[in-house]
Amino acid sequence: MTSAPKRTLTACCTAHTLHDGLSDMSYVLLPMLAQSFGLTLAQVGLVRSALRAAMALFQTPAGLLAERLGARNLLAFGTACAGLSYIALGQASGFVAVLLALFCAGFGSAFQHPLCSTLISHAYPGDGRRAALGTYNFAGDVGKFAFGGTISMLAVAGVPWQIPVTVFGSVALAAALTLLIVIDHNIGRPPGLAAAASKRTTNSGWGIRHRGGFAALCVIEIIDNGVRTGFLTFIAFLMIAKNLPAGWAALSVPLVLIGGMAGKLACGFLAERIGVVRTIVLTEIGTGAGILLLLVLPDVAAYLLLPVIGIALNGTSSALYATIGDLVEPDKLPRAFGLFYTLGSTCGLITPLALGVLGDAIGVADAMIVTALLAFLTLPACLVLRPALQALRAQR
Repeated sequence: MTSAPKRTLTACCTAHTLHDGLSDMSYVLLPMLAQSFGLTLAQVGLVRSALRAAMALFQTPAGLLAERLGARNLLAFGTACAGLSYIALGQASGFVAVLLALFCAGFGSAFQHPLCSTLISHAYPGDGRRAALGTYNFAGDVGKFAFGGTISMLAVAGVPWQIPVTVFGSVALAAALTLLIVIDHNIGRPPGLAAAASKRTTNSGWGIRHRGGFAALCVIEIIDNGVRTGFLTFIAFLMIAKNLPAGWAALSVPLVLIGGMAGKLACGFLAERIGVVRTIVLTEIGTGAGILLLLVLPDVAAYLLLPVIGIALNGTSSALYATIGDLVEPDKLPRAFGLFYTLGSTCGLITPLALGVLGDAIGVADAMIVTALLAFLTLPACLVLRPALQALRAQR
């Protein structure tokens, strides 16, 4: 019989697979949308930023609502919204319609990350939390690869992008109903909080144990998320600039995600063994150096490097998410995760737009150089995070 923590992890991994698959298949769609609607690079950045804007706006409210309403209904509601939004995207007739559809999709996806991360942190309060959240992160990349890879292969085969987008939206609607049927209502109420919620009593504040450490972690997340979204938004355009056909260039995103799947799973276990800060330093240096190397390699060699970059690019998040549980009181995890993801999403929506404008002005390759240099800006924040975690361990 499966233990309660493993059941919680399985449910959260399933939700993560679906939501991340829906959200990040937009990266693969961007070149197709640009071709269908004649978009500039700045408009491409704005399209991607629309989804991130909604996530930035609604992740913190989702965390706050979870402390009273639980996860099941909110997850089902968000999943249904995301599904309807992608069905609408499949029927979009222009730039404005695409923007609105992806904004609504981002609203639906805003519920998943803070709720599932909280549930896993409560299910694994001590040893094993980083490995569990690494597994959860891995499940998200499975969805990204499956959804994005399917659309890429269908595009190479000549299938219009509207067809798989509509099908995936319909799958999300069915999944929303399944969540309501399968998940126990109390699964969204972490142990020890259900009684407090029923009495409508809440403690004030955010429960941050070390403000400096939490701030440093948030800075790292902001930069890391910005680098990741910026790179994934424009990597296909960089491959096109290296004279690869548009269909094959679209496959560059799934190639990065293949490495990202391995990176998220491996870095969760790596952080358990060598520590959070060392893991972050290794992955951020690997990300920046990998992007710079990508720019100077010829097309085929650059293509083969993409999964390696994906390991470092996506691996950092497994170490970051699990560290929230070290820096925040357990009963405040939903709002802390909501705030944490909101900050990352905010930078994730600004970076593609800024890099799009920059790419229109100086070229996509030079914009990628800026992206690589941003990754190295996380290293000073690690100097603040390390003593904070050491101080908290000494207090136990």
